[in-house]
This record gives sequence, C-alpha cells and structure tokens, in this order.
Amino acid sequence: MRSIKLKKLTKSLNGGTIIRDMDLHIPAGKFFALLGPSGCGKTTLLRLIAGLEKSDSGQIFLGDNDITEWPIHERPVNIVFQNYALFPHLDVFDNIAYSLKLKKLPKIVIEQKVLKILEAFGLENHIYKLTSQLSGGQQQRVALARAIVNEPALLLLDEPLAALDFKLREKMLIELIELQDKLKTTLVYVTHDQFEALTVADQMAIMNHRGEIEQIGTPKEIYEFPNSSFVAKFVGTTNILQGKLQNVEVEPEIEINGLGNFKIHIPQKKEWMKDGNEVMISLRPEKIFISKKEVKNFSNTLKGTVQSIVYHGRSTQYNILLKNGMRIQVFEQNEEHFPQEVIDYDNEVNLYWQKENTVILEK
Repeated sequence: MRSIKLKKLTKSLNGGTIIRDMDLHIPAGKFFALLGPSGCGKTTLLRLIAGLEKSDSGQIFLGDNDITEWPIHERPVNIVFQNYALFPHLDVFDNIAYSLKLKKLPKIVIEQKVLKILEAFGLENHIYKLTSQLSGGQQQRVALARAIVNEPALLLLDEPLAALDFKLREKMLIELIELQDKLKTTLVYVTHDQFEALTVADQMAIMNHRGEIEQIGTPKEIYEFPNSSFVAKFVGTTNILQGKLQNVEVEPEIEINGLGNFKIHIPQKKEWMKDGNEVMISLRPEKIFISKKEVKNFSNTLKGTVQSIVYHGRSTQYNILLKNGMRIQVFEQNEEHFPQEVIDYDNEVNLYWQKENTVILEK
C-alpha cells in the first residue's frame, strides 16, 4: 500500500488549463473517489498519475518516490477505462494473463495467479470464452481482474460502471467495496455520478469546472457540511437560501427578503461572519418536515403552497412555492402504506426545520 501526493500539478490542453496547481493527498489503502462534472479534468488527472500523459509542471509522488518522470511501464499503477479496453481476439484467461506474460513469469505461476483471481471474481466458468460472449458485468470483472492480477500499488478506475444499467451498477459497486477491503490496494475511482462516489468512497474530492479541488473529506462530511454552493448543489440536492446575517454575537439569524428572519447554527465563527453581511445557506430537502398541521419544537417555520409532487418510491418530493416567489424542495420519507396526513397539489403547508440543519456556505 502506498499513498499518492500531487504537488502543484498543472496540465494544459489545446491552450486551456485543465489541471491548475493541484495539491492532493490520497492516503494509502483507501478507496478514494474523485467526483466532478464532465470536462473538469478527472480523467486527465488519472492519465497523469498513470503516466499516460506528462504534466506541464508539478510533482507526483507514489509513497516516498517521485514518479513524475517515470515511464508508464515502470509505474506500479494500473488503470481501468470506461470501455474496459479488453482484447477482443483473446479469451478471458489470456486477457487476464496478458501483463504477466509481458513480465515473462513462469507458465505455472501465471496459471496459478490467473486461476486464483478468476475464482475471486466468479469467472472460472468463463475462462475460455471470448470477451464478446460476456455480459457487461462480466466484461467489467475481466477488466478489473486484469488490472489487479499483477498486484499494483495503485489502481485507477475511470468511470468503470458507466456502461452498466442501474441494478447491475449497484451490484458492482458493492463488489468493488468488498474487493478493495480484501486487497487493501490504494484505489482511485473517478466518476461524475454522486451516488457512486457516496457509495464507495472512504474519502472523496470534489472538482469544479476550472480543474480545481473545492473540498476534500469523507462522504458524510461533504454531504452534511459542504463548504461552497457548488459542492452543496453538486453532491445531492439542496435548497440555497440567500440573506443577511443578524444577531451574530447573540443568537445568529439570516434575514431573507420577503420571508423574515430564521435561526441558523454557526459551529465556528469566522471573521467575515458579521451583522449585515450577505451569506448563503444550504438546507437539504430531507432535513425539512412538512405538514398541514401546526407543529412545535422546531427552530424555524415557514408557510408555502404545494406546486408539484414527485413520487420516488422511498420518498416523495414536494416543490413548494413561498410567498416571496422562491421555490423550495422537501423530501419526505415514505414510512407508511396509508399515511394519516395526505398532502396534495395546491395545499397550504407548514415547513419546519432545526437551526442545526442549516450550513453557512463560504462561497
């Protein structure tokens, strides 16, 4: 197991900067997800680490070794691409054995390693099939097995599940988690899918459109405590409310134009948090309680009118129009077959939330 460190890494393509002075530490033995919108530089970053492309400036460290100038064949790094890049003219055994044969390992050693990993991936019954005869999930397993069989210090996955349907993707995500836990290999998983990143990662980094890292943390830290409106909106769904700070030194509130004052929580006061300053807060839809009834024991309450309802199975999404023209989303968990309170279109409802469920965004 070895960690990855990037120091001031920069890469430009076609006159535009893709990666900009990036500093990043990926701990050894972790399942690390790199999440960001399409075109933000995620794949370019993987290709730089793998040695498929050369950076303009900066350094790449694998453990204590500076591998910035190492050629690709000397790096103990493997990468699995979105399209798997399997050899169509080779069967499953030879696809997996390919890198071992390049190393000129003894035939018996190659056979032992390949058979062991075939069994681990549940592919032992497909050993002599061409990859074109396999399902999408089986092809993905072959690509992973081929990448892992020579025991790399680092495994890079570039949107490896993008071509799979939702149910198979869910199943493969669980298998990836179990595989990483068994191998303890440092694994970097690139995706633009927040569900995948939140599911698999021990830690994750969020990249913006400028090729910069917005935030690093555990999935829970990033979801519950986003540091910017970009992270709050990109990871999950949220309501962004804008207003002015009030009573910062006593009982902090945000004054929202046309709605009034609402209590907020400031766990750690910062210099820019002063009365009258404009701020944005994030309020996740599932943190809001919705009812047509009057309810006590909440820090904040707000009235609105139901504009639309979307049934998601596990939850119901309500889109609420407020009196100042803003719209706010609420997610309600569907816990009962026959709920006592039915909320319908055009109903006037009360929205309730605790001040601790608001997060002040720094940018």
